[in-house]
Amino acid sequence: MKAVRIHEYGDATVLRFEEAPRPVCTAEDVLIRVVGSSVNPVDWKIRRGYLKEMIPYAMPIIPGWDVSGVVEEIGAKVSRFQVGDAVYSRPDITRDGTYAEWIAVRESEVAFKPRTVSHISAAVLPLAGITAWEGLVNVGKAASGQRVLIHAAAGGVGSLAVQIAKAHGAHVIGTGSGANRALIESLGADEFVDYRTTALRDAVRNVDLVLDTMGGETQEASWAVMAPGGLLVSMVSDPAEAVTRWPQLRAASIFIGPDVPALERLAALVDEGKVRPVIGAEFALRDIRKAHALSESGHVRGKIALHVGVP
Repeated sequence: MKAVRIHEYGDATVLRFEEAPRPVCTAEDVLIRVVGSSVNPVDWKIRRGYLKEMIPYAMPIIPGWDVSGVVEEIGAKVSRFQVGDAVYSRPDITRDGTYAEWIAVRESEVAFKPRTVSHISAAVLPLAGITAWEGLVNVGKAASGQRVLIHAAAGGVGSLAVQIAKAHGAHVIGTGSGANRALIESLGADEFVDYRTTALRDAVRNVDLVLDTMGGETQEASWAVMAPGGLLVSMVSDPAEAVTRWPQLRAASIFIGPDVPALERLAALVDEGKVRPVIGAEFALRDIRKAHALSESGHVRGKIALHVGVP
């Protein structure tokens, strides 16, 4: 099969579009014919070797951990899916990934894709969607009437987070550049803050829940605009030390894994018209180096989609 593999850690030149063995479907696996995948920052962080102490990969590896496609084969113990089912997944990050024509994924990590969108649109949802869901719903307990602040609201996680928070009845404040204001407001944000021209403390107050997608100075500025008892959930750093200076506030950090219940709820919201994926760029799999370069630039609106196979 055609796949993108890395044989050593390094810059984007280590990404090789080449022939690779088709994965073997074990008893607990479904073999998915990949139609669409997506690029996430974790892909190039793994490629650079930033996670090699946490996840000791045996080279070569196939990166990519977003997929939408069609079930081609099922293992002997699989009961939820049949050949031909349209599915999507954020699979186990310790196994070979989705930059390939086929991927074997545990049945427990697979959900039926949203019915109302294409495989390419579904493919950009899993990792970012699970991240937003974990931060806002599972940890943040987003609810009607809360004031929720979402940083980088035009980004991959942020664009979904705005919509998920709105679907739970929250009052949403989104930050971004002025160029992305119309997009962020179209996703449902009730307030917009241009981080380039406006200090957060001058525009926002009494925030109950912050989804921190940036860390650093952005996280630091968030504490001062939160209501007593408010919670900051970070997906990029551990805020435990910082919150010691704000004893009336709470903090949590997240690192997500496969989450089928979140994917099922997300698919339902998509099919109800309450969540739509935002695709900022699309590439063929063979152009993966260009896709990584764009992701590493940090200036991506929504998600980067990868076309892998035919629907």
